[in-house]
Amino acid sequence: MDDKIRQNLMDAGCDQAFIDEFEGLCDCAQLCRLKARRRELLDSIHAEQKKLDCLDYLIYQYRIDPNTK
Repeated sequence: MDDKIRQNLMDAGCDQAFIDEFEGLCDCAQLCRLKARRRELLDSIHAEQKKLDCLDYLIYQYRIDPNTK
């Protein structure tokens, strides 16, 4: 595998197990695996965004009514 591809996978947060698996796949399967990993990351971003939204709502509630407790 090209060093640039390996580095890019590492920069994207892929662990060694992912990289080893990826390296053994054909081009089409590699593309599918990359898309699957992207979906996983996007799902985790959405989950974290939901947590931020909850905190933002509480902050908003405290601003409009400091006695929210």
